[in-house]
Parts: sequence; C-alpha cells; structure tokens
Amino acid sequence: MQKLFDEVSSLDKRCYDEFGLSEDILMEHAANGMADFIRQKFIKNSKIIVVCGSGNNGADGITLARLLHADYDVRIFFVKEPKSAMSILQNARARAIGVKVTIELNNCDVLVDAIVGTGFKGAFNYEANAVMQTMNRLKAYKIACDIPSGLKANGQCDENTFIADISLTMGALKKSMFSDSAKEYVGEIKVLDLGVTRAVYERPSKWHTLDIADLELPYRNQKNTHKGSYGHLAIPCGNKHGASMMSGLSALKFGSGLVTLVSFQEPYNMPCALMHSQARPSNATALACGMGLGIDYCSEDLSRFLDNTLPMIVDADIFSMGIVLEILKRENLVITPHPKEFVSLLHMTGVADVSIKELQDNRFKYSEEFCKRYPNVTLLLKGANVIIGKGDEFFVNPHGTSALAKGGSGDVLSGLVGALLAQGYTALDAAINASLAHTKLVQNYQGADFSLTPDDLIAGIGNL
Repeated sequence: MQKLFDEVSSLDKRCYDEFGLSEDILMEHAANGMADFIRQKFIKNSKIIVVCGSGNNGADGITLARLLHADYDVRIFFVKEPKSAMSILQNARARAIGVKVTIELNNCDVLVDAIVGTGFKGAFNYEANAVMQTMNRLKAYKIACDIPSGLKANGQCDENTFIADISLTMGALKKSMFSDSAKEYVGEIKVLDLGVTRAVYERPSKWHTLDIADLELPYRNQKNTHKGSYGHLAIPCGNKHGASMMSGLSALKFGSGLVTLVSFQEPYNMPCALMHSQARPSNATALACGMGLGIDYCSEDLSRFLDNTLPMIVDADIFSMGIVLEILKRENLVITPHPKEFVSLLHMTGVADVSIKELQDNRFKYSEEFCKRYPNVTLLLKGANVIIGKGDEFFVNPHGTSALAKGGSGDVLSGLVGALLAQGYTALDAAINASLAHTKLVQNYQGADFSLTPDDLIAGIGNL
C-alpha cells in the first residue's frame, strides 16, 4: 500500500524549510534517479533524446542529459527555450560540459519527455501538439519525467498526451496518475527519492494505492470447524439467474461455507454445489443482492428479504430501484456500481447530477462527495482503476486490465465480496481484498486477454 497525493509542491517546500535541502539538490537527486534507471537498462552509447520544456520539468531533463553525457549519445530537443531560473541554470551547466542540442526528433533508443510536469493546464498549442504527435510516433523506449506531459492535476488528459512506457515520478505518487484516462499514458510507475526517503518526504494522506501484496486471503487456520464456521451467503435470484449463479459459485469457491440462491422457483440447470430456497435462510450471515435480480422481485419481496441487519453487497439491477435509498442506510454495506450505475445513484441520492463523461473525468471528486454523504457505506467504483472508499479513507486498485471487460466479471467480483462478508470481514476489508483477488485472477490467467470468461475467473480462485 502506497500513499497518493493531490500535489507534492508542499512536500518539496517542507524539504526546503525543515530539512535544509535546496531546489537544486532535489533536482540533482531526481535526475540521478532517472540516470541510474537508464544506466541499468541501456548499454553505453545508446542514443537518447531528452525533449525539454521551458520550466522546471525541462530543467530535470537538462540535468539528466548532463549526467548521461559522457556515456551516451545524448541530445536535448527544446520545445521552448529555458525560462525558469532552474532551467536556465541547468542549461548553462549542460552547455559547459558540451551537451549537444538537436533540432530533429527521430528514432532513438530512449526518448525522455521533460516538457511539462504537474503544472499542466489547458491545452497544448499548435507547435507543442506537433511535437507530441511526433514523439508518440517515434520508435523508442519512452520515459516520462515525473508524469507524462499532457496529464492534468485532476487526471484528465490532453488528446496528445505523451504515451510512456514508464513514468519516473519524483518524491511520491500523484493521484492524477491513477485516473482511468491516465492508464493509457503512464505505463509502469516508479518513484524516485529526492534526497530523503519516501518515509520522510511523505505526509499522511487519505488516498492510497493497493499492491497485490496487500491481499489477505481467507485462509482456514482452525482445524475444528464445519461449514457453518465459514458463513452463509444468501443471494436473491431473479429471471437473470446466470448472474446469480456466477456470484454464488465465486462466493463458494472463495471460502463461504454455504451459498443459497433465493427464488420463487429453482433456477434451471442450477449447479449442485449451490443451495436453493424460496425464503432467506435463517442462518444467513451475509447478503448479496442485485446480480441477476431482473424483474422477478417486487419492492415488497425485496423489503422482506432485506428486513435484517446482515452485512450486504449490492450491485447491478438494484441501482435502478427506489429501494436503494433505504439500503444505503444500512451498516456493513458494500456497493459496487460501474460508472453508469454510479451516475444514476448520484442523481437519485441528490449528491450530483452529472454525465458519465463528467464522472469519468472526476472520479476522485465524486467518490469523495458520495462517501461524505454516506460515511457508513463502502463504495467500490468499477473502472480501469477501481476506487474503494469509506468515510474519509480511499484506495485505488490499479491492477485491473482490459481482460475484465467481459459480461459476468462484475458478478464474480460481487460473489468474492459476499464471501468475505459472510466470513466476517468488515465491509471495507471485504471490498479491498475482493478487488485485489479479482485483479490477481487476471494476472494468473494463462490465456489471451480477450479470451477470459467468468468461468475462467471462478476456476482460478483456487490457485490464488
């Protein structure tokens, strides 16, 4: 788990004010980190072009070129001439030792983007757009200095944002790098120290990224147990019973001792491992509602099913029903909407009236606003980077891939969450660990990404 920050200028200022580190020292450490990465990955005399802007991001790039000058065929390409005090100083130093400047952008071994960092606003002008397009077409290993040029502080991206193979980011992780839009551009992300370790540089943050190593699986460590020791998940099953079955099977595979589908008639071709009942089992320890609910359940049926205080996960069809407003009053509740469903939920609750595009452009903002209104609810907002929030704690799971863009993947996730709730996990821990398990299943999958199915996900649970 790693901290995320809206901005790091205040962290840099703390280095100046409290630790006596100058801007120059921080810049030298940043450039050294980039240089070390390149030295480890590329042989001497490799061709390197560093594309620099006029500000301090450009100054980082100029410093990098100076450090690599003796061992590599390195050139600086200026999009704009140095303007900030640090870029003017670093350019003078680079020129003094003979670093060359080029006016041509062509194929190379390494292309470094040091045009503009976290201060990017608005849009590129005509000349900069032409440079960005050329950079993205070039054949090279592409490194973003701090963040890709074109990525804004809110996570939105210019249409010509630099497409990096890796972003070597300075000091700490920036929240903007984990928007859904940014996922196309940032590549791998590596944090570089700036003269002090991250433990010293960073301050407390309410936002964190999740690492696969944070996953806590529901291991069975007790020997004297029985099926009732591991919970009983009840799932109301409507006319779209395939979705309910997938959720039920994933929950059973993820450790729930019992799983019951609750419907008026036993679903056709129901797996033998799942149980069926026409009423909610009296010994249920958690509920999973919405997957495959369809039109079979009226409000009275749902109200009867939900007349309890059991931990619960809701998804899918439930978000278009008025009863969701009552459900949101529950404790130990996880909701797992995709963007369209979350937009509907924001509207129904009066939190915001926004389009799907506006939500996707501001996922962090609206996640915070919803969790502020409903501090008892654990939100798991689906997307390229999953956001999980409760109260004033927020987590981003960046490990998902396009392989999960397949009908039924969300039903499997709901089953994973439900299984953990049934086994006694808190709502927040259930959401975090189910999401991590979900993405790890994709990492473990051996087939082509386009071929992954919910059945593959369920089959892989046993190998987590």
